[in-house]
Amino acid sequence: MPNRKPASTYELAGRQVNRMGYGAMQLAGPGVFGPPKDRAQAVAVLREALALGVDHIDTSDFYGPHVTNEIIREALHPYAQNLTIVTKVGAVRDDKGAWLPALEPVDIERAVHDNLRNLGLEALDVVNLRIMGDVHKPSEGPVEKQVEALARLRERGLVRNVGMSNATAAQIAAAQRVVPIVCVQNHYNLVHRDDDALIDALAAQGIAYVPFFPLGGFTPIQSATLSSIAARLEVTPMALALAWLLRRSPNILLIPGTSTLAHLRENVAAAQLDLVDEVVAELDAICSSGNGGGAAAHA
Repeated sequence: MPNRKPASTYELAGRQVNRMGYGAMQLAGPGVFGPPKDRAQAVAVLREALALGVDHIDTSDFYGPHVTNEIIREALHPYAQNLTIVTKVGAVRDDKGAWLPALEPVDIERAVHDNLRNLGLEALDVVNLRIMGDVHKPSEGPVEKQVEALARLRERGLVRNVGMSNATAAQIAAAQRVVPIVCVQNHYNLVHRDDDALIDALAAQGIAYVPFFPLGGFTPIQSATLSSIAARLEVTPMALALAWLLRRSPNILLIPGTSTLAHLRENVAAAQLDLVDEVVAELDAICSSGNGGGAAAHA
């Protein structure tokens, strides 16, 4: 069995937050669209997350749309002073649930106001700009107009901090010339490691990196190998993948999502796993056992 260790923290938006957070995307219905099957359970999951020490929640008003923010407000408002809620803008949903870019300044301002209203807040702790050039992976393209729109909202006091999502290193650098960037949220995990250099560069700047899809893009061979190691250690594959991410770099903050209390507790417990070097080497080797594919959903 792995040794256990206390969860560590990292700075996000001027606060020290526990590195194991919670992503609210799965609180909405199938396809992140419409209401959940069991709203009472969704409320219970959020309340249990905070009881377990989670103080960083990731959400967006385009989850549902509006659904996850409304559930967060029902479950947790008035919010604890130490709770950091991170949301994102840059997309909308059509009446069939498709994800559409919404990146004009007027779209961004509308989205900020939607998040404020549905979360019941006067200012948003962090707003990530979700780049939608390629919805599955970062792709180059100008971001200054969108970042400037968020900067103006920051000057008005509606947004306290700005982050980036699905962004390239060049886009992050361009954004930093406009406004301070406090976090970057991209697809990254044990086998999908395109952002290795970016993570290290952000760590050197004291900027949080928030990976999504901790099991996204695995081949069957890679999944089987991960499951085999997890079974030997008597932990779940998800917990092992999360523990590896925490070991990867101190600036990584995790936001695994779930709609069940059992999975929530398993995910949070992963912050206590202390992986020995031999296990880390085994996990690192999984990356070369197959080619990671694309993700199947949005974060």
